[in-house]
Amino acid sequence: MSLLKVDHVSKRFGGVVAVDDCTLSIPAGGITGLIGPNGSGKTTIFNLITGFIAKDEGQITFKSQPIDGLGPDRVYERGIGRTFQLARIFPRLTALENLLVPIRRRGLRALFSRAGFGHERSKAMEMLEFLEIAHVADTLGGSLSYGQRKLLELGGVMMAEPELVLLDEPAGGVNPALLERIADRLRTLNSRGTSFLIVEHNMSFVMNLCSEVIVVHRGRQIASGKPEAVRSDPAVLDAYLGA
Repeated sequence: MSLLKVDHVSKRFGGVVAVDDCTLSIPAGGITGLIGPNGSGKTTIFNLITGFIAKDEGQITFKSQPIDGLGPDRVYERGIGRTFQLARIFPRLTALENLLVPIRRRGLRALFSRAGFGHERSKAMEMLEFLEIAHVADTLGGSLSYGQRKLLELGGVMMAEPELVLLDEPAGGVNPALLERIADRLRTLNSRGTSFLIVEHNMSFVMNLCSEVIVVHRGRQIASGKPEAVRSDPAVLDAYLGA
């Protein structure tokens, strides 16, 4: 069953066609990779899905409901979370406070009220422990290492319990040990019911983690299927070698 559908979507920036009549189908319950050469439109597709930019043509649906025209906050409320190539965290809040933000709909001031403790604080600590960064709970976000920021951003997204998470280059700049930890945590979260769509350049990470892989080139899908089939697809090899 498809959880997310991108149907004949196009996006232009002036004379540049970033996404060209693109159609994608993301299954529920899986970990799907979205790969392609540099400049193939992957991040633009993410931005279209999550409402950061508006499409020119086509339709995007989530759980069979259109999400066209919704801003990022409304898409987030529908159950779609995302991370970014450069981790977005609050540098002047502690790691623990960063995780309270997504579940406090009343804003940052509520973090410092008595209601900021109790169940929500326990939930945030459990997430930090799950990610193995509980030891930095009281450390300001701006003082965390690059890898810790990546994990913290993922934790922040998961605090809102989304049904689908879009990960934009989770392996970028991450050392092999941490990368394996990220992959392990994603598998665990997926087993608990969260679906993932991952944009990534690290082919080993994608092929070992994802159950399905979609390949885009010049703004449109050129292949999809199991990792082993996509890896040997002539159209995919041509796209990468040509790029």
